[in-house]
Amino acid sequence: MNPHHHLDPSTVVSYAAGALAVEVAVVAATHLETCAHCRARLQEAERIGGQLVEYQQPALPATARLAGLRAAMLEHLDAPLPPPVAPMPKAAPYEDDDRLPAPLHPYFGASYRALKWRWMAPGVHCIRARGTTSGTLLMLKIGPGRSMPVHSHGGTELTQILRGAYHDALGHFAPGDAADLDSDVEHQPVTVPGTACICVSALDAPLRFPGWLARRLQPLFKL
Repeated sequence: MNPHHHLDPSTVVSYAAGALAVEVAVVAATHLETCAHCRARLQEAERIGGQLVEYQQPALPATARLAGLRAAMLEHLDAPLPPPVAPMPKAAPYEDDDRLPAPLHPYFGASYRALKWRWMAPGVHCIRARGTTSGTLLMLKIGPGRSMPVHSHGGTELTQILRGAYHDALGHFAPGDAADLDSDVEHQPVTVPGTACICVSALDAPLRFPGWLARRLQPLFKL
């Protein structure tokens, strides 16, 4: 698998630092299972972070040190990667038709066939994760050829495509791809014909819908 859409560098840095919300970290870990590019970025972020912590100046206030470390790590991640010291481990959780990626097991179980989908809208079903206490972590199954409502984001939305595909103004998203979006993005995903699109999404704030009908239904859907 060779994903074309990756985690944002700031997400990689926050993941390396353990600073992501649990829900977002679960989706990031799901992407990292299949993406050698982002695993290499993570490895580099952890290496740089260790060096920067070792040489940080203790005289600076804690907040200034953290801001400086984050800025330096992002700067280094924008530079070309050196060759990896050892081959990246192969991970192919999508090859087994019934096995969900391992990071999702505590929240959704291990099997696609065992998933208990709930109707959300015509052609759209969802499952909310068990065991989370903040934010929103859910799996969506959207029928082929369906248009989702136009929306933007009150905060972060991180989505990993598991099966099927969709396209929007940002491009074509297929299995293994991550859509790492912030409040500046407005889009309308449209699933491709032929097969349902299954994805896992983490939200740290409600979506924003410009359409009046979607806004009226939003409290019911809790998105």
